[in-house]
Amino acid sequence: MSQKMSLKSLSQGRRKMVTISEGELVTTGYLQPAQRLPLVMQPAVRDVNLFEWATNNREVVETQLLAHGAILFRGFKISTVVDFERFITATSGQLLEYTYRSTPRTQVSGNIYTSTEYPANQSIPLHNEMSYARNWPMRICFCCLETAAEGGETPFADSAKVFERINPEIRKLFMKTGVMYVRNYGDGVDLTWQKVFGTTNKSDVEAYCREVGMEFEWKSGNRLRTRQTCQAVATHPITGKSIWFNQAHLFHASSLQQEVYKSLSEAFEEDDLPRNALLGDGSPIDPDVLNHIRQAYSEEESVFAWQEGDILMLDNMLVAHGRKPYAGARRVVVGMAQPFSTRKSLA
Repeated sequence: MSQKMSLKSLSQGRRKMVTISEGELVTTGYLQPAQRLPLVMQPAVRDVNLFEWATNNREVVETQLLAHGAILFRGFKISTVVDFERFITATSGQLLEYTYRSTPRTQVSGNIYTSTEYPANQSIPLHNEMSYARNWPMRICFCCLETAAEGGETPFADSAKVFERINPEIRKLFMKTGVMYVRNYGDGVDLTWQKVFGTTNKSDVEAYCREVGMEFEWKSGNRLRTRQTCQAVATHPITGKSIWFNQAHLFHASSLQQEVYKSLSEAFEEDDLPRNALLGDGSPIDPDVLNHIRQAYSEEESVFAWQEGDILMLDNMLVAHGRKPYAGARRVVVGMAQPFSTRKSLA
């Protein structure tokens, strides 16, 4: 057994060594002994080239990601979007375009985007990326180029444990019906359909909707309404775990701040709200049920603080993520890979 080495660049607190990988180039451990998300990989010696190491140890990365769901690569001197893009390609394959968007992002370079551009004083609840759709990336990676002056941490939750915490009767209901997402574009409140679908051509939008089984309706004033029923629970294609995999708690109007929810409710009929979530049969979701789901996420939440140069890799099905409010400049970019598509019956 090789000599254990201290992980000096981990956040404050006790560290627990787990293994030393090939050639003692990279160590693995945890930020805190009781915190198993994320697994932390760090250089054990100076000047380890992360791109080269990851290229030669892709199977190691894959195995650890399936076991833990989240890996934090720290201390590898990653400082540019180009470095980050090369890393994703080496470990995860071709980068994906962010299509059928639900949040505002800016394209930085190629298929690297800013993280969600919500106001800094707002939290982003825990969620799995694009779990409101029938197609999603299996892999999502983040890179911190500039830390916030205060806050801006990223929370996590194990999606299988969230599933287990939800009341069996609620699980049964959602698994039976799925979740229906209703979106209205073009009222000056949420994203426009042009930004969501990445086109100004209505025919392209219609073709996409037909391809993914989404209902669409063009309304006056160049507005669009879509409806789509998607999975509430999914099965991970490799681990076989049942996971809570939807965004009903985000899309439902009750997720908004109280004053925003009140003003929208006064301005729009329920069918015309910018976005909403219903049970798959079109019936409303009891607010108490949504609060129960939010509580399940909260009980499984763990948090870590960014350091500049950090890369965070997630299995997008195994682990949900979010964002804490922050102050000052914060620059975190994101790339997605490994598309997954399901046309099967809802779980």
